[in-house]
This record gives sequence, C-alpha cells and structure tokens, in this order.
Amino acid sequence: MNRQNGTDRAQRPYDIVLFGATGFVGVLTAKYLAAHTPDDCRWAIAGRSRQKLEQLRERLAAVNPGCAELPLIQTDADDPDALRELAESTRVVATTVGPYVWYGESLVSACAEAGTDYADLTGEPEFVDLMYVRHDGRARETGARIVHACGFDSIPHDLGAYFTVQHLPQDVPLRVDGFVRSNATFSGGTFASALTAMSRGRQMLRAAHERRLHEPRLMGRRARAPLAGPRFSGETGAWALPLPTIDPQIVARSAAVLPRYGPDFRYRHYAAVRTLPMAAGGVAALGALFGLAQLPPVRRWLSDRLKPGEGPGEGRRAKSWFSVRFVGEGGGRRVFTEVSGGDPGYDETAKMLAESALCLAFDALPKTSGQVTTAVAMGDALLERLQAAGITFRVAATR
Repeated sequence: MNRQNGTDRAQRPYDIVLFGATGFVGVLTAKYLAAHTPDDCRWAIAGRSRQKLEQLRERLAAVNPGCAELPLIQTDADDPDALRELAESTRVVATTVGPYVWYGESLVSACAEAGTDYADLTGEPEFVDLMYVRHDGRARETGARIVHACGFDSIPHDLGAYFTVQHLPQDVPLRVDGFVRSNATFSGGTFASALTAMSRGRQMLRAAHERRLHEPRLMGRRARAPLAGPRFSGETGAWALPLPTIDPQIVARSAAVLPRYGPDFRYRHYAAVRTLPMAAGGVAALGALFGLAQLPPVRRWLSDRLKPGEGPGEGRRAKSWFSVRFVGEGGGRRVFTEVSGGDPGYDETAKMLAESALCLAFDALPKTSGQVTTAVAMGDALLERLQAAGITFRVAATR
C-alpha cells in the first residue's frame, strides 16, 4: 500500500483525526479546525475519555453547528491495537499527546505502517531521532509523511529560514541567524516536556549518535547548525543567547534536503534579550532549572506546580506575542526578514498544527515520504496557509 499511488486513502472514513483533542492545546486546535475546515473535510476528535470528548463536541458545536455530529474516537496512547485502527481510518493524524518520548511512539509506528500522514508538536530531539531510526524506513515504503515539530517548535524557525533563503542568491554559500523574542508563558504540558528533555541528556546524546549511524551522509553539500556563543547582535540591538532547542536541528535538516539552501548552509539560533542583566539572569535561571531537573524528587515537585492540562487563560494569551528576526547573507547580498504573530505556545501553535494537518490532507505537495520537516513536506503551501491565517512573514530590509 503506497500513499503516493493514492490507493486506499481516499476511501478512508476521515481526512483528519485530532488525537489528544481534550488537552489544553488539543482544545484550541479543535476549535480552530471547527472554525476553518472546509465543508467537505471529514474529521474526528480522539482521546481517552469519552465524556471529555462529548463535552468538547458540545463546545465545538457552539463554534460551528455542523460539529454537533462530529465523530468521536475513544482510544489511549498505550493501546497499540486501537492506535493502529485509528491510523487506518484516516489520511492524516495530528497529535498533541506528550511528552512524546513517553507517549508518542505507538502512534508514529501505526501511521508508518498504515501509510498515514502524521503531524505533532514535539520539541524533543531524543524522540525525533528515535523515530527516525525506528520508523523512517517503513514510512518511506508505505508513503507516510512523518512530520514532527508542527507548532512554535519549529515552524516559525524552519519556514522562516526557508522564506529567508528564497530572498538570497542561489548556488552560493548562505549564512542565516535567527533571533527569537516573546513575552508568552507556558502550559503544564510544555513544562512537563521541557523537564523530561532536560532530565534525559545522556539518552538524547545516545539517540543523536544512533541517528548519525543510520542517516545517509550528505555528499557534495554541507548543512549545519552549530551552537554559537553569546554575543551582542548589532543587527537586532540585543544580546544574543544561543538557544539549545530542536529548532536549529530542524532547519539544518531542511537545508540538507533542499538544494535551494546552497552548497554550504549554516544556521545559528538565538534568544534576543535587550539588556545584559536580563541575559545573565536568563542564563542563570535556565542553568538552575537544568540542574534541578536531574533530581527526580525535585522534578516531580516542579511538575506538580503546573500540571498538564493547565495553561494561560484567554486574557493572558491575547497579550502574548512572538517575533523571530532573521539575518541572511550570501553572494554579496544581505536580507533581514521577520516571522511574527500572537501567543506562540498555544493560539498560534494550535493554528500551525491545524493548518499543517489541512495542508497534508488537501494541498498539492512535493512527493515526499518518511520523516520530513515542515519545509520539505509542505514548503510554499504551508507558508501561504499561515500567511492567510494571520502569521506574518515579511522582508524587513535588503542590502
């Protein structure tokens, strides 16, 4: 069965299934889908509690009366048989169920086997590397597109670098730096995922090493994302602190696949902080949290301060914003671009995940399969969708 031959997928009951629909980000994603899916889209919501799914359906019907009969799928992340049935019932699965290193693999495996496209919100490098090693090969055989990091991790950075590259000369070495600013807060689910990732440093390094053993070596080109040191950025007027997130890895993987990034591409990823005391305080706080995350009792205590399912209210999210400024150079040209929007972790992340699922389900896309990035799998089509949905991609200046 091969998705790209279009064999059985059109005959499946659903175009999109949203798994984890009753969680904090899941509810926001479901509301976005209720308001923006085309009339002919066949979609369903899935989760482990039938009661919560029914309550959510009532809320969605207030957004869109057509959702009053929205199909509900009761299943659990720990039930491989049920997840296999879910994957076989739809063309695309979008999932918000994390931490993904604990709860995500069975669904990835099911989608890879069924030739079903998959999108998630993970920012966990260990999970992404393990899924590549274990399931990329089978997904390539069945035609499934496994697309991780379809939220604030890492769409603004991946598509932002992609957008920046389009405004630089072709076939020359390119350098792009990204500078992230935001005033947003985070939810219990995001906090739990971050603590999990911080506590699994050795496992993360081991997974990265295993991936390198399986990943084909790039021949005749170079794509890299080195971790740079802190510096003052004259381009942005801010202190630039290196961000050890998954985002630069995703950008480099897009560059490795797409020739438009040139023969030698380098990306560096920073947090932009206005003052030196704020920069120093941020580094100290992150270092302290990393150290505390190594202690299981302290980690559990920290997790209990903000539980999964809890998050910032609508009023706080309405005041939140993000901006990622890019400085790209190559072939004697310099370009300044920006990606910006509202609340990054929740409202905009829900929008990004929903539009990714809709893009995979309905848009004419490059013929790809296996584990691919958003830029490789969806590129221009997703860029156009997000711009139409209110996320700004703009060229600020060129030199």
